[in-house]
Amino acid sequence: MTVSEVPRSLRLPVEVDERLSRLAAATGRSKSYYLRELVTAGIDELEYAYGLVTRAEAIRTDQRETRPLDALMSEMDISREELDAMPDQPA
Repeated sequence: MTVSEVPRSLRLPVEVDERLSRLAAATGRSKSYYLRELVTAGIDELEYAYGLVTRAEAIRTDQRETRPLDALMSEMDISREELDAMPDQPA
């Protein structure tokens, strides 16, 4: 452990720990390595998801200003036809 790491402990369901053990054995890495990887990768997604919830709640409670789409399109000089002609973006 380096100075910039903090020890944590957690309880995992038995089946998850078994999967983690198999992965670690198959790759020669430690279970701790994979737990760090999962937390590091997953924290971005969790922060994003909870941020969306926070912003949605602020909109619902009128604590965040919104603008109608038509007003924004007018400000950006985009017509309905141009918007309809844009290809769909992947989710």
